[in-house]
Amino acid sequence: MIFPSNIDDIQKILKFSYNNKIDTQFIGSGSNVLASDDGFNGIIISLKKAMKNLKFNKEYIYAESGAMLGTMVKTAISNGYKGFESLIGVPGTVGGALIMNAGAHGSEISELLISTRTINSKGEIISYNKKDIKFSYRKSSFSKDEIVIDSKFRVIKGNKDTIIKRKLNVSALRKSSQPLKYRSAGSIFRNPPGEMAAGYLIDKSGLKGLRIGDAEISHKHANFIINHGNANSNDIAGLINIIKNKVNEKFHINLELEIKLIGIKIWIRKFLVLV
Repeated sequence: MIFPSNIDDIQKILKFSYNNKIDTQFIGSGSNVLASDDGFNGIIISLKKAMKNLKFNKEYIYAESGAMLGTMVKTAISNGYKGFESLIGVPGTVGGALIMNAGAHGSEISELLISTRTINSKGEIISYNKKDIKFSYRKSSFSKDEIVIDSKFRVIKGNKDTIIKRKLNVSALRKSSQPLKYRSAGSIFRNPPGEMAAGYLIDKSGLKGLRIGDAEISHKHANFIINHGNANSNDIAGLINIIKNKVNEKFHINLELEIKLIGIKIWIRKFLVLV
C-alpha cells in the first residue's frame, strides 16, 4: 500500500510496477471498495494522504485528485457556485469520484468537468478534455491502467440562498434514506436500466435484514450492506451472492456491482456464479 506525495512519486511507482509486471490498482480514500481480508498480491496506490490542492477562481476549480470531494463541494457552495449541491455528503476523493462518475439525485460530477490529467502505467502524463472521455451511470472510459492526478471543473454563480436550500434538502434526504450511522461501502449495486432501483429490487426480494456474521442488508436502504463491527469480506461477498441470485430469480435482472473489488477475483467467482 503506497501513498505517493507528488506526481514524480507516482511516475516512479508506475514505471517500477510496469517494468516488473506487478499488478497495480488505484483507489481514492477507499469509500467504495471491498477488499479481501487475505490481502492483495500487488501494489495499491492511494492519493488520500497527498495531492490535496484546491484552487478556486471565477472561471474554474482546479482540484488535485487526493482532495476530498466533500471539501470541494462545501467550498464551492460557500462561494455561491451552483451545480455542486447534489454531491453534498458523497464520500471519497475527487479523483475517485471522477473515475466512477459519482452522483446523486440526478446529477453527476462529470457534468461539471472541463478537463483532467492522468498518468498511465508507463508513467506518461495524458491530458483529456471532457469530450475525450465517455461518461455513463457510475462509469467512465478511463483506462484501468491510468490514475487521475488533477482536474478542472466549471463554476457558475448562482443564488446563494437557493443553493443552500437545495444543499439542506439533499442532506436531509440522504440522512432519512441511508444508514449513515453504520459503516458501509455505500451503494453495493448500480441501479439497472428502467424505473426499478437496485434497493427496491432487493427489498421486494425479501432480503432486508438478512445477515451473515456482522454483515447485514440494511433495513433502512436495501442497497447498503452494513458492518455491525466485525464483518469480513467473506460475509459481505456471501450477501452479495444471495442478492444477485434472488433478484435474478425473481426479476430476471443481473445486478452489477457499483463497488470496486480488490484482491478477491479468485474467490468472488465461486460466490457470484449464477445458475
